[in-house]
Amino acid sequence: MNVLQLLRHLKRKLRWKRSWLTLGMFFTVVMVSYILYATGSRLSAGDSPEAVRSTFAGLTPVDDQRLQEATTMLKRITDSREGYLLKKYVCGEERSQLGLQSPQELLELQMKHPNWLLSIGANGEVTFTENIDDLSPECKEKAVFGIDGSSNLSLFNGTPAKDNVIRTFFQLNIKHLESSLPRETVEQLHEGIRVTDLEEYNSVLSTFSDYAMPPQEIERAMTRP
Repeated sequence: MNVLQLLRHLKRKLRWKRSWLTLGMFFTVVMVSYILYATGSRLSAGDSPEAVRSTFAGLTPVDDQRLQEATTMLKRITDSREGYLLKKYVCGEERSQLGLQSPQELLELQMKHPNWLLSIGANGEVTFTENIDDLSPECKEKAVFGIDGSSNLSLFNGTPAKDNVIRTFFQLNIKHLESSLPRETVEQLHEGIRVTDLEEYNSVLSTFSDYAMPPQEIERAMTRP
């Protein structure tokens, strides 16, 4: 069974889970749409940030505390600041410039997007970070799973090479891998397995996690003379 067949096998296993995930995403979209609508109405009516905050009564305690801390930080800003949006994907990230933002504009952005994480840089610039459960457009075009020089399962930007590593996951038990999988599957991993969406990304990780070196084995290997 080659890697593509393994992926298809895993997709069948994940199909049932994915149907429930789709239903959950639908309800999430409905809730977020309602929140944005309610927030926009209150802001346009001239309500105070404290009044707008009541819109997010459904947030978890952790999210609500973070939102309150963020708005407190923004309320201390009295001048316009450069704003940025950092989109952090499962693989890759994108940073875009929002331009010069007034204190009120920054506050409205945070209230409209309560899940964005706020940070203020040493030079006073304001960055909102959005975590996205997907691959970035660049990763969808170039991301390749392979094995690095230390036998780690790694994600590469293009052809597997030392200077192309995006992320390293875990060390593989190569002997177990080579004795359990067909030669062509192992060769494909050495040459690089392209992934173009999150489903394939998770399938590859799930497939090869069965061949991860146990932590105690890694420690033993590192201490050998």
